[in-house]
Amino acid sequence: MSSLRLISRHVRNMSEPQLSMLTVLAADIQEELRQGAVKPYRDVIEACWGDLHSGGLKPLTFVRQVLATCFYPQLLESSKLPPDVKRRAEWLLERCDGGSVGSYTLTAGIDDVVQGISEFIRRRDGGVPSRPEDIFISSGSQQSLTNVLKVLVDSEASPRAGVLVPVPGYNTAVCSVVAQGAVAVPYFLCEEEEEEEEEEEGEGEGGGWTLKVEELQRALDSAEGVCNPVALYVINPGNPAGLVQSRESMQAVVRFVAEKKLFLLADEVYQDYVHAEGSRFVSYKQVVAETEVPPSGPVQLASFHSASKGTLGECGLRGGFVELFNLDPAVMEFVFKLFSTDSCAAVSGQIALDVMTRPPRPGDPSFPRFQQETQHIRATLAHNVRRAQEVLDRLPGLSCRPAAGGAFLFPRVQLPPKALQRAQEAGIEPDTFYCKKLLEEAGVLVGPGCDYGQKEGTYHFRVSALLRSDVMEELLRRLSSFQNRFMKTFS
Repeated sequence: MSSLRLISRHVRNMSEPQLSMLTVLAADIQEELRQGAVKPYRDVIEACWGDLHSGGLKPLTFVRQVLATCFYPQLLESSKLPPDVKRRAEWLLERCDGGSVGSYTLTAGIDDVVQGISEFIRRRDGGVPSRPEDIFISSGSQQSLTNVLKVLVDSEASPRAGVLVPVPGYNTAVCSVVAQGAVAVPYFLCEEEEEEEEEEEGEGEGGGWTLKVEELQRALDSAEGVCNPVALYVINPGNPAGLVQSRESMQAVVRFVAEKKLFLLADEVYQDYVHAEGSRFVSYKQVVAETEVPPSGPVQLASFHSASKGTLGECGLRGGFVELFNLDPAVMEFVFKLFSTDSCAAVSGQIALDVMTRPPRPGDPSFPRFQQETQHIRATLAHNVRRAQEVLDRLPGLSCRPAAGGAFLFPRVQLPPKALQRAQEAGIEPDTFYCKKLLEEAGVLVGPGCDYGQKEGTYHFRVSALLRSDVMEELLRRLSSFQNRFMKTFS
């Protein structure tokens, strides 16, 4: 019997990202450079991840001091640590069994850490109530999403369950949908400028991509006879396109899911990154709580956040959480059972979440440095986004709609027929061909648009703006030189 027959057919249906092939190539190129190979560049700039530490931006001092002290409590005796760092570390260790971060915690997370997250949500949402018992900490928001999907999706149902997913969107989330046996039903964000409605500043969608309810309806109609849609997945701020939804847009989405009886999955991990003037983050929890919906019943919501994103950027510590809203208590029992299968989330991630949701306050010894470091990260990101936008829009064959939030830009590439032919001959997607040439000739690693979804006949790539400013400048210099050569070669 073939070993493949042991693999779930749903897992076999998952597609491998094109970026995987490119990262292997990037590693080979890095090794060649280490061994003295002569290339037009000295290193590979990896601009495909939303990882600010790998992009050269420094971890926050307070976060690392608290972590270090929790993992090595002897530092509590050090005179070099600020007193608020010691107090926080002592407080956290007191809540760990045996006073050690090596112990298990409760399934949902350390009680007082979960309580702190609940208070953070209530402050963020202008006083909308938040209950600690509706919050579950996990080793990353993606794991939380997978657990919620397991509750929503019956893999043996006929017709299969469907989840509406954004295009472009986060490819790992789509893989999670497919792995659970559901159908990923695409809805397209609107890229074209001429299709956008004129709206007053601050009241329209932030950025150049928009989410339209008419498109959600089209996607829902397309699922008829194919699957039974049970949920809508939204990303706000957007990944990769940088959309920041207006309150009006979100209210329209909430009314739509209420009318269609869909569960709302809100990926809000980039809520700390909003950099367009006139745009601001509003949570779906707040909008659901404040929006009148048809009497068919309240909107059921799962909202996700993470210590990997925002100014913390602690991707490797693995800490995320989900807050569930308006769920039936009977359903919550099954959610608890699913999260219990993992025993508990990584304690390192729980510590990071505690610092994220209860940062130093004015008057604390660590506050001035914490404020300076977080403002530097935000300012660097905003500068990089503006600078990249300017450069990309000037280059032949490239255009880039504004990114109002998030960590990425998603430029559009006009590939000449000759380049399309070469890609076909190579047996790879056209934008993968473009990204491979960019990597080989300029030493810049970005993600091909086909990994994130795009309208047929359009080509894009995803580039991170979470880089040191000097690294971003070098990336733009290499990209500019490459793009001019590429267009000359293939035009």
